[in-house]
Amino acid sequence: MTMRILGVGDLHGDRSLAERLAKRAEKEQVDLVVVCGDFTFFDDEPKGIIGPFLTAKKKVLLIPGNHDSLATTDVLTKSYPIRNLHGYSARYEDIGFFGCGKANIGLERLDETEIQDTLRKAHGYIGYLPKRIMVTHVHPSGTLMEKFTRFFPGSTGVRKAIEELQPDIAFCSHVHEAEGIEERIGKTRVINVGRKGFILEL
Repeated sequence: MTMRILGVGDLHGDRSLAERLAKRAEKEQVDLVVVCGDFTFFDDEPKGIIGPFLTAKKKVLLIPGNHDSLATTDVLTKSYPIRNLHGYSARYEDIGFFGCGKANIGLERLDETEIQDTLRKAHGYIGYLPKRIMVTHVHPSGTLMEKFTRFFPGSTGVRKAIEELQPDIAFCSHVHEAEGIEERIGKTRVINVGRKGFILEL
């Protein structure tokens, strides 16, 4: 199976940005949209932030970021036909997605062991598949992305999970200045999808 995936992050309640991204998803015949957290701004009502993607008839997976509470994420997943990957997985034929939301700083914080354990648990459901995509909000430690900010440290939990599980792709966002940066950890291609979005064909 070949799938075109639009990874986006850090929408921060910007409905007009979501509408532009949904139009891009339509134009470029994207099959699936993956939202890498911070779809709200400090957990404010997201105001239909997912709606434009559904109007464009796109499947949507998401995780909460450090701005998004689990309660708000649950409201979205109950209101729309979308899936929350935080601690869970999704499968589309031979491609598996698994994730951990939130971050290692801020109000919606997880410690590094929780991050690694959540990713390990989620991966357990789809680890047998030949193509696997990890979805996090925070970036891994020891990467170029970490050098773009003095305020947001990379996650050792994400790094250890990548080294242990070796997914094909790792999507993240969080550091706006590192948007579009790609690098590798072992065989894993790590991509900061950012607000402009990143289209991947797998």
